[in-house]
Amino acid sequence: MNISTHKNELIFGYSSGSLREAKSLFVSMYLYLNSVAAKKASIFDNILAENLIHIDEVAPKKLNYKDCINDDIGEKFSSSTKNNHNPLSNLVGDFKNINWKSVYKGFKEFNIPVNDSDDLKLIKMDPGTSVPLHSHNGKEYILVLDGSFHDEYGEFKKGDLQINDQKIKHHPTASKKEGCICLSITESDVVFFGKFGSALNLFTFIKSFFK
Repeated sequence: MNISTHKNELIFGYSSGSLREAKSLFVSMYLYLNSVAAKKASIFDNILAENLIHIDEVAPKKLNYKDCINDDIGEKFSSSTKNNHNPLSNLVGDFKNINWKSVYKGFKEFNIPVNDSDDLKLIKMDPGTSVPLHSHNGKEYILVLDGSFHDEYGEFKKGDLQINDQKIKHHPTASKKEGCICLSITESDVVFFGKFGSALNLFTFIKSFFK
């Protein structure tokens, strides 16, 4: 899986307004935390705005199309990004005040209600906590909001985005020093492997009836 391509498709989908609620909120947080991704979004925004020039059937009213295009994606963009409001704050408030649901020792979740088929949640892992080896029937998107974790594919810190699919097996482990908090989207169920894989898959199956 080409991760860079999938990241760019996600950002372009956000700029074009084609994403549904869960992924829109997810990407808005990604752009808020990651300046490189935010600059890409600005480029996509400008490309899409320039395309308005070639749409004769939809002429802007009381607005020049040039007003929608920002040619400077340098200091002005970086400066305005720093002043942006945290997109999650209106929904969940301070992480310290969240009513986390304990899944197992050291691993907690908080489901974010969205009008969407994608499962959007916050994940909190205490220092050194691991998730058993697993894969996914659909794509999984993980954005690190605080702290860090590592797996077979490297270390992921605040503002980093990991995208996984059914071809990827991984065993995420939170930083022993600070743990991590992540924003996650799962398009389908998790598939566990190893000694307790069958029991965990059965638990996941049963849990799906209570969503």
